Amino acid sequence: MTPFIRLHPRDDVLIARTQLVGGTVVENVAVRGLIPPGHKVAVRDIAPGEPVRRYNQIIGFATRPIAAGEHVHTQNLDVGPNGGDFARDYAFGADVKPEPARREASFMGIKRADGRVATRNYIGVLSSVNCSATAARAIADHFSRQTNPASLAAYPNVDGVVALTHGTGCGMDTEGTGMQILERTLAGYATHANFAAVIVVGLGCEANQINAWLAHSSLREGETLQVFNIQDTGGTRKTVEKGIALVKGMLPLANRVQREPCSAAHITIGLQCGGSDGYSGISANPALGAAVDLLVAHGGTAILSETPEIYGAEHLLTRRAVRREIGEKLVERIHWWEHYTRVNEGEMNNNPSPGNKAGGLTTILEKSLGAVAKGGTSNLQAVYEYAQPVDTHGFVYMDTPGYDPVSATGQVAGGANMICFTTGRGSAYGCAPSPSLKIATNTALWQRQEEDMDINCGEIIDGRASVQEMGERIFRLVLATASGEQSKSEAHGYGQNEFVPWQVGAVM
Repeated sequence: MTPFIRLHPRDDVLIARTQLVGGTVVENVAVRGLIPPGHKVAVRDIAPGEPVRRYNQIIGFATRPIAAGEHVHTQNLDVGPNGGDFARDYAFGADVKPEPARREASFMGIKRADGRVATRNYIGVLSSVNCSATAARAIADHFSRQTNPASLAAYPNVDGVVALTHGTGCGMDTEGTGMQILERTLAGYATHANFAAVIVVGLGCEANQINAWLAHSSLREGETLQVFNIQDTGGTRKTVEKGIALVKGMLPLANRVQREPCSAAHITIGLQCGGSDGYSGISANPALGAAVDLLVAHGGTAILSETPEIYGAEHLLTRRAVRREIGEKLVERIHWWEHYTRVNEGEMNNNPSPGNKAGGLTTILEKSLGAVAKGGTSNLQAVYEYAQPVDTHGFVYMDTPGYDPVSATGQVAGGANMICFTTGRGSAYGCAPSPSLKIATNTALWQRQEEDMDINCGEIIDGRASVQEMGERIFRLVLATASGEQSKSEAHGYGQNEFVPWQVGAVM
């Protein structure tokens, strides 16, 4: 293997496969100084203001002269004077291709009475407001398999009772966008296929009134959805007792399920990347994209999100939009984010984290170009706003922040019954009620944090597997996990603290 990776013949940089020391020759260019693994080295002299290309796409502009062989990073590369807002060719629909021949993989799923198919079988305890979070947690804690194993001993087909609480629900405009997003999110979880039943606990005087939420969400109380307030019940102790009694009444029905063969068309994956590094766009993200293409061919659905992390690469998605208005909706969301960051005195290039930069990613443009690879090559079928129900099969997009727990919360609210999460730095994340698979971008991470990682795409960097081979492995692991095989994050008990609805608007 060469000590570097060239991604496109027209690129201005190479990616270090391992640490490069000064004097190492790469494509007839001598390296100047140390180049860390995953970082970029210039293969030609670059003048100030010139664009720099990776993936044959602009990742930024030189801020000073860059000599061939020099390390290209934050000291000499930026998004440019307009914050990355340079002309892009959206070419709506130009890369739309014929739909793939339908394939018929299956998994062992749980069929609900209304025809939906689940990958897990939980009972959920939701809070309408932060003020009822403690009571909601206490209800779920009573059924913890760690501290009270006898509570679920008679219900082996129930995966658990989980409390999903949050920090909002009051001090907000009852008619504003923030409330609409919260209501949508809670409704998506309350009706999620992976929940056999749900109870919702409120305080009573909050802005997010439960009765208003039920009406706005076209929901009704019934055998699988119960709601009540602390103030009406008579205090915290009585609320916890009532919640425990309600869950006990729901458990026998929840336990009646049996797994049976189901089409992979019933799998909806939320695509996430966190703690990305310079290898993300080379190994794990394109491998996940290959798995997405396989899932779509089998009739399934994949949701790409994190709008601040596709910024500068959105033109690669608009070209795949099956209708012009779908691509235009995506561009409109990009413009919304430009305005949103501006009025909050930020900029889109604030996104790359210190860990991203330590791993070799310099600008949001570079990060985004690697992030969109998670979406494979399938046609873009639809664009959704945060937490909207995803009712289209195939590859779709949902507008969310880049912050992983917030983004995944929106995807699950939209119907994702699986999460696939790539990471290069070692993100620790899990999700309830939808299992999350962690995909490592490099072997060093896999060896260091194997207890958290489900699959190692560092084999691509090491030359031991192709992107397509790893994509097939990811797809097979998705089927196995959807069938009940436990993910690493589930084994660690992740999921309840990662429910984070997007807070938009003034806190009053």
